[in-house]
Amino acid sequence: MRNFVLDLFTPETWTAFRESDGQVTGFRPRHRSIAGERVGPGDVFLCYLTRLSRWCGALRVESEVYEDSSPVFADPDPYTVRFRVHPIVMLEPEFAIPIHDEEVWNTLTITKQYDKRQPRWTGFFRGSLNRFDDEDGRYLLRLLEEQRDQPKRHPLTEQDKRQLSRKVRTLDREVEVEVPEDQLGDLPAAGGPGAGSRLDSIRMQAKVTEIGACMGFRVWVPRNDRRQVQEHVPVGLRDLFLDALPLNYDDTTIRTIEQIDVLWLKGRSMARAFEIEHTTAIYSGLLRMADLLALQPNMDIRLHVVAPADRRDQVLREIRRPVFSLLDRGPLYEQCSYLSYDSIQSLGETPNLSYMKDTIVGEYEETTEV
Repeated sequence: MRNFVLDLFTPETWTAFRESDGQVTGFRPRHRSIAGERVGPGDVFLCYLTRLSRWCGALRVESEVYEDSSPVFADPDPYTVRFRVHPIVMLEPEFAIPIHDEEVWNTLTITKQYDKRQPRWTGFFRGSLNRFDDEDGRYLLRLLEEQRDQPKRHPLTEQDKRQLSRKVRTLDREVEVEVPEDQLGDLPAAGGPGAGSRLDSIRMQAKVTEIGACMGFRVWVPRNDRRQVQEHVPVGLRDLFLDALPLNYDDTTIRTIEQIDVLWLKGRSMARAFEIEHTTAIYSGLLRMADLLALQPNMDIRLHVVAPADRRDQVLREIRRPVFSLLDRGPLYEQCSYLSYDSIQSLGETPNLSYMKDTIVGEYEETTEV
């Protein structure tokens, strides 16, 4: 029985795919394991355009997974985990089917349970290679084939048009950038969506810390937060809190690192860093992340912004600001992802968490570039 599997494209990568021979689709190296587990010949990729929120194509899988770095989507090409495919349907953006179409939204099991105005429905779209319910998959394939045979235009709004291309050419690559329109609207209004207490932020900081400690990491929390965070962490894990960072960096770098909300460490190495953005300006945490990478451009660490679901879009827009996309070492979005509060709660409830590797975080994170 064939499987239906999600394949996310940005407007840029969808254009590159359509302009190629349309015979290869690719994913980032972090997808290597699940690509081999979830996809095989005869399965169907259902293609979804991020930022435009539209269904744009269907591809029949023609090969097992393989790795190849020859340029298809960019040069250099980050999508090196690949499948040979045969295009069943390929639609231009203005003919792609909006997910918010009433019939589509109310038919798909992955959306009909949600309010369109709330971002909780986006969980399925955190990353490529999620499998569809068979009924959803068959419905979408039929819908896409009908659109191919009897195309109906879905005009792009002005906002959609602004999403089509945000490439900036640097000396050695093209990167995506975005200047958020509401540059002063980052802080939530009192009592409005996203507003909340300092206690909510502390609780989430504690949950991220507890997850890392359960996995066997030593954990760092800024001194000003430590006592409050420890109150929400099981007593048996509190010995894993560090009183000082065991890192051999200069004083400026250490002071920057010390302000990050949560760090997971193995020995003298940092594995992951987390900024909890509940009521503060999102870019304040991103600035700390960017400062860290600017000070230590060779640092190999995964970065995460943890925020409520109603701040998701703002987080993903802020990560693509030019100041973060034009770092000397490469754009921040290549190392920094978004994690919702719900995702952190789900991760914390994973059975046998103490036996898991931290790569499991990748199953819950959402990146600004697919």
